[in-house]
Amino acid sequence: MLGSVLPFSEPVADRVSAYCEERSTPISDTLADHWEWTRTHFLDADKMSSKLQGSWMIYTAKDRKPKRVLEIGCYSGYSALAWYEGTKDTQAEIISLELSPKMIEASRAAFKKFGVEDRVKLIEGYADDSLLKLEGEFDLIFVDANKDGYAGYVKTILDRKLLSKGGIILCDNVFARGLTIGPDCAPWVNDHARAYWLGCGKALDEFNTELVKDPRVDVLILPVFDGVTQIRWRD
Repeated sequence: MLGSVLPFSEPVADRVSAYCEERSTPISDTLADHWEWTRTHFLDADKMSSKLQGSWMIYTAKDRKPKRVLEIGCYSGYSALAWYEGTKDTQAEIISLELSPKMIEASRAAFKKFGVEDRVKLIEGYADDSLLKLEGEFDLIFVDANKDGYAGYVKTILDRKLLSKGGIILCDNVFARGLTIGPDCAPWVNDHARAYWLGCGKALDEFNTELVKDPRVDVLILPVFDGVTQIRWRD
């Protein structure tokens, strides 16, 4: 196959997603319950990662065995719970940054309910400020917050050397539902959400275009989920 992405229609993409989910190691009942709770309690629940992406997070954490995990953007706590499950062997410290009072309340309740406060720490406030206060290195950094902030967040991480030598940064949603690629690439995005995702797409296109020019890092954009940019220190 010379191309990198199969030309799925929406219905076929849904079938492919279901196929992968049904034939992958599933997330735990605990994580599935929280995913379903989030889906039914928040109107913007599409900001949450999918069940399959939760399986990917757990798989990635088990494979890379990080000792410290940082995530920028906690939402309802789903991803933090996935990192927690994936790092049981290393007992990794997990730090999650969140600004929204509504999501902070939801996340704290989830962390208490599922008994993960021994390793998960939620830091409230603007991520720009929090990143300047963090100390030490992180082996896995997951960026899934306001899309116009990605460039600044990654620059601070690299400038302050918060990423460990063998670590990786994973930036989620870098396709902005397809609108990073072009305004004609996501006809299925409704008018209510289109303006928001168009703005995200513009910011993420600038982020991706400039990031690959940074001589300090290797960059790989993968056409999975809503686009994932992987970043590591250049050897």
